[in-house]
Amino acid sequence: MSKRAREDEVATILVTGGSGLVGKGIEATINREQPTGERWIYLKSSDGDLRDKEEARLIFEKYKPTYVIHLAARVGGLFANLKYKVEFWRENVAINDNVLHWSKEYGVKKVVSCLSTCIFPDKTTFPIDETMVHNGPPHTSNEGYAYAKRMIDVINRLYNAQHGCQFTSVIPTNIFGPHDNFSIEDGHVLPGLMHKVLKAKQKMAKGEEGDFEIWGSGTPLRQFIYSEDLGALMIWVMRNYDSSEPIILSVPESAEVSIKEAAMAVVEGMGYTGPVTFDSTKSDGQYKKTACNDKLMGLYPTFEFTPFREAVAKTCKWFEANYETARKGH
Repeated sequence: MSKRAREDEVATILVTGGSGLVGKGIEATINREQPTGERWIYLKSSDGDLRDKEEARLIFEKYKPTYVIHLAARVGGLFANLKYKVEFWRENVAINDNVLHWSKEYGVKKVVSCLSTCIFPDKTTFPIDETMVHNGPPHTSNEGYAYAKRMIDVINRLYNAQHGCQFTSVIPTNIFGPHDNFSIEDGHVLPGLMHKVLKAKQKMAKGEEGDFEIWGSGTPLRQFIYSEDLGALMIWVMRNYDSSEPIILSVPESAEVSIKEAAMAVVEGMGYTGPVTFDSTKSDGQYKKTACNDKLMGLYPTFEFTPFREAVAKTCKWFEANYETARKGH
């Protein structure tokens, strides 16, 4: 097939792990923009097991993607990462190896893989940037997952050097938004807080006293990125970013908020009027994980992030409206 003939065809973009939080953020952007000449496929785990080489090949044979946005991974909370380090390593390495191998074999123009800030060294200086990924070991609690994710960065450069493949990766900070996992025990901090405050609000609606307790002192600092902002940025990376070197997708350092500020934004977004307490006997975890977004802003200075409180309010409203069907555990 000539290059001209291929360019005249509709571009197929395959999103692995497309039914999750980030996949839904990408889908929201595409639904809003309605781009022409593109066919978007949001892959679910039921469409095939990417850990299996032949099942992964059949997916590529079926869709023959022009581009791949690779989000699929085995993920879990702290306890799962501690208990199943080998499985987190083996399964994620298998998924990543199959996706990148078949992307090369089927002539995919570009692959954008999603990494995690947990890949950075446990002992580091702040703010962290893209040059620091391999400067030391990650935290031992999730080293199986973290090293598997790190290897995507390594193999992207290998495919580029040996085969000229345009394989790259993005590193987002704390993601939140509609379609998140709102588990109180196993979810991330913002969706967990949203679930707890909604339960307190529901108690008050029954005439009982509300009780919204936040674990820890509320002083740690975090950068949060709204899933729909991340979705828009990942699409921009696919269309405009041609380096195999990773790029951090994050709000600026100035948008860092304390857990207390985040909790108060949730209280406001959910319309909760009851008491708020902090259990300072619970661990705060790492005080800060500040990431630098200078590379992103240098390349895309006009991008506007959704204001934090506005994004929190949108997510709270979505969760309350979809409470019965929203993910609230594994």
